Formats: sequence, structure tokens, C-alpha cells
Amino acid sequence: MGASKILIIGSINMDLVLRVPYIPQVGETLLGSSVERVPGGKGANQAVTAAKLGADVSMLGKVGGDEFGGPLIDNLRQAGVNTDHIDLESASSSGLAVIQVNDEGDNSIVVLSGANDLCDLSYVTAHENLIKEADSVILQLEIPHEAVYAAVNLARKHGKTVILNPAPAPDSIPDEVLGKLDYLIPNETELQKLSGQTVDSIASAKDAAKVLLAKGVSSLIVTLGSNGSLYVNANESFHVPARAVKAVDTTAAGDSFVAAFAVGLSEGRSVPEAISFATKVSSIVVTKAGAQTSIPERNEVDAFV
Repeated sequence: MGASKILIIGSINMDLVLRVPYIPQVGETLLGSSVERVPGGKGANQAVTAAKLGADVSMLGKVGGDEFGGPLIDNLRQAGVNTDHIDLESASSSGLAVIQVNDEGDNSIVVLSGANDLCDLSYVTAHENLIKEADSVILQLEIPHEAVYAAVNLARKHGKTVILNPAPAPDSIPDEVLGKLDYLIPNETELQKLSGQTVDSIASAKDAAKVLLAKGVSSLIVTLGSNGSLYVNANESFHVPARAVKAVDTTAAGDSFVAAFAVGLSEGRSVPEAISFATKVSSIVVTKAGAQTSIPERNEVDAFV
């Protein structure tokens, strides 16, 4: 059986990663220890993860005509991603993320969208055939929301598995869009914003997830950082604990989880098995620095204990 076809529609950024002893407060000047350029962007991170895990991956996205655009496409291609439909917008800058990572591996991120803002409705609808050819479609919210929602509609129209990682979290997502998702995969902060409820425990995450189930979402997987993840649908819920590892940098942990879950499903795993597989992948990611530089090859994942 050939590899399942996964289409990622989303952002492509260059990350400027600053190592700092702690995240500075407002008005504080802090000396960092290093800076590194690392290919990133939620969409690109997910595409690289799925490709490294063995899936047949294509990506829709845009980069700018600056010094980062060509290398960002080359990096995706080298990871095994089909980049034939990624556009280089010569008059635009590429997406840029400035990431501060502290000594505990936690981060804060500021994103400048650049060419990602040009991934508009017309660009997505022009590639309906690519959506039609895929088995599953993964989306995030670092490109214009109307384009994301159109992609959800097209993916549902063609009977594809639709996965949305609602990051960065908007104030709301239309109920008609939520009702067309197979899986919504938020973290605690995103779930709190979308549900309007405080999320500070597994129990409160479950209650908040039920608010979104009532709006039409089929299933939610809430990523809880060091507390693992929580799966909730109308009939059941279960908690999957995190693996005990020493976190160096949590950048791309959520992105790798989303993509690995999709790959697990595409390989015929049950939902619990796919979540367990995704947990393993993201556990490896947090032990390394950077976004795509931290994503493991499949043989490393299979050997990980």
C-alpha cells in the first residue's frame, strides 16, 4: 500500500531563535546568549514532520522574494515535501517569527506574516484539485482565515479527513466551519479562548471541550504540554500522559503532534494509537533546539523508548 497523501495548507516562516535565561517582562532589557535562523512556520513544521515520518506530503503556502524565500522552499523539498504549488511572491517579504526560548525550554513568539497573508481565498480555491487528490487536509490559522475556511469546505466537499490546529487562536470560529472538522487540536490557551472557559486542569479542559462539541466539532484533542493530551468526543474521553523527558525547547512540539497524529491515522492506527504515536514524536522534538531542526526521522521515532 502506498503512503497516504496528506496536504498541508498554511504558513512558512523563517524563525529567529533567541536563547535567553528567562522571558523578559515589559520594559526589561535582557542579554541573550545566542541567535539562530531556523526554518519554521506552523504549516511548514507540520509538513516537514509528516514527510519525515514517511507520508506523501504536499504543501500550499507562499514565501517572499527576500533572502529567506528560496532557502525556505529548498528546505521543505529536502525534507521530502512536494513544493510544486508553493508560490514565491517577489514583491513580498517571507514570514518571520522571533522566538525567545528560556533555560527551561519554554518560549514566547512574535510572528510577522509577510507572504503568508497572500495565501488568500483565490489561491486556495485555485488548488481544489490538490485538495481532491489528498486523503487528509491539515490547516492552521497563520494564513487568512477566509482561505482556511474555504479549504475546510472544499475538503469536506470531497470527503477528506479535516484537521484544524486553531493557532494562533481567534476570538471565534464560525459554527458552520467547526461542524465540518473531523478533529480540532487546540492547546490549553487556544481552547480557553475558543470556549470562553478557564482551562487550568484536565477536568476543566474536558468541560471546555464540550462547549465546542456542542458547536458541531466531531472530536477534540487538547494538547496539555507536560500534562500530555486529552481526547474528547460525544461518546468518550480519555487522557494520554506525556513522556518524561528533559525539555530543551518546546518550539514545534504542538505542530509535530498534529502532523504525527495525522500520519498515525493514515497508517490505519486507532485514535488512541495515533495519539500515542504523536506523543512519542513531540516528546523527541522538545529535547532538541529549534523548530524543523528538532523534528526526528522515522527511524529515530521507531527506536525511541
